[in-house]
Amino acid sequence: MSRLKLQHGVSRIRRAKLQSSIDQTIADDIDLMATWSNNETQYVINELLRFAIAQEEDFLKYKASAAANPPRNTIGTKPSTSPIKPASETAAKPEAPVSVNATHA
Repeated sequence: MSRLKLQHGVSRIRRAKLQSSIDQTIADDIDLMATWSNNETQYVINELLRFAIAQEEDFLKYKASAAANPPRNTIGTKPSTSPIKPASETAAKPEAPVSVNATHA
C-alpha cells in the first residue's frame, strides 16, 4: 500500500468550489494536518482525495474507459425538464450537517 506524502508549504493551485459536510473529528484532523504541514486546509483535502482516488483501482479503470469512449453529443435534442416538487417536499427539514470552514490562511 502506498503512503500519503504532504509537501510542506505547497498549496497554491487552481481550484473549483465543492461544498461538502464532513464529521467534526475529521475536520479537526484536517486542520491539524494543515497546521503541521504549513499548508492551507484546501491543499490537505485535495491531497487526501487525490490519494484516495489513486487507491481505487476499479474507478481508475472506469475513468480510463470513459476517457477512451467519450459520450456522443446529440444535436437537436431538447434537454428534459425536471418536474416541480410539491411544497411539502421542499419544506421538509433536512438534518443539520456538521461543516468545516475550509479556508485556512
